Amino acid sequence: MTMLMMFATRPAAVNAARSALRLRPSTAAAFANNGVADAATSQQNRQISSSPEFDALVKKSFPGAISNKDLVNKVVGVLEGKGFSHGNTLLATSLCADELARVLEDEFVSVYGNNFNLGGLSGFPFAGNTGFGAMAAHIPDDGFCLLVHGPHVGICKNGQIGKVERQGIALVDNCCGSAIAASNYLKGITHGGAQITAKLQQFSDFQQGAVQELILPFGKRLSDAEDRMHELPYALYDSQEILVKDIVETGSKGIKKGLALLGGIQINTAPDSDDYFHPLRFDYYDENGVKVESLLSSIQ
Repeated sequence: MTMLMMFATRPAAVNAARSALRLRPSTAAAFANNGVADAATSQQNRQISSSPEFDALVKKSFPGAISNKDLVNKVVGVLEGKGFSHGNTLLATSLCADELARVLEDEFVSVYGNNFNLGGLSGFPFAGNTGFGAMAAHIPDDGFCLLVHGPHVGICKNGQIGKVERQGIALVDNCCGSAIAASNYLKGITHGGAQITAKLQQFSDFQQGAVQELILPFGKRLSDAEDRMHELPYALYDSQEILVKDIVETGSKGIKKGLALLGGIQINTAPDSDDYFHPLRFDYYDENGVKVESLLSSIQ
């Protein structure tokens, strides 16, 4: 299996199986038949909802965050006005490998169909320029691409950031584990205690090694933060933005009719609560790869 094949689109059957507990069987068909439908209907079978108290807690901790269902509903509505539909749009994502990141991904999959995965640990676009070029070649003729990217962070029911309850696991787990490991590595450098080694980064864990290197410029910012776990995903996002900008600019000739770029922070919660997203950019690029409009205010 080639490295490029590792970033190929997931089969529809896999997406359907992962979404079975969240989507009504008729949802995907409704989008396929009608182009764009109310994305909120895809949530009805999840039978979960954040309590008003928890919803307020999340939004106090992350001002600007909105629930996944509100995000998808707004994004789909805005893009419908630009001609995006189930039949002419390729979804691409650069999100963390964590299964919790699949929730938002699958909600967009239920609208637009199969996803081309560009991301890896912590949400960094490890598929790079080659992956973006391959993805762009898969955009339907005279069609569009929606690219969603960003790191993720957990928040517990008690409001602790950097932890999250997971289905079937008693331990309240780190989220994002890769990001926290990189943060601890960086803290060992800025605060002392890091082990000096002449060894090259092992290929078997090269993504984590890259995350640790890419977060190095943010050492002082994280050290000075009032809440390191809250600041961590925003530092990661700023690091990822540099890479995403370069990848999109380099591959801009592959854009066909248009590209919508949605970036932000995924906020994962307990299995019986809604997940959230803090949108930080929502830009539209024309067929020449030129950013022509910011759509962020339309989804805030």
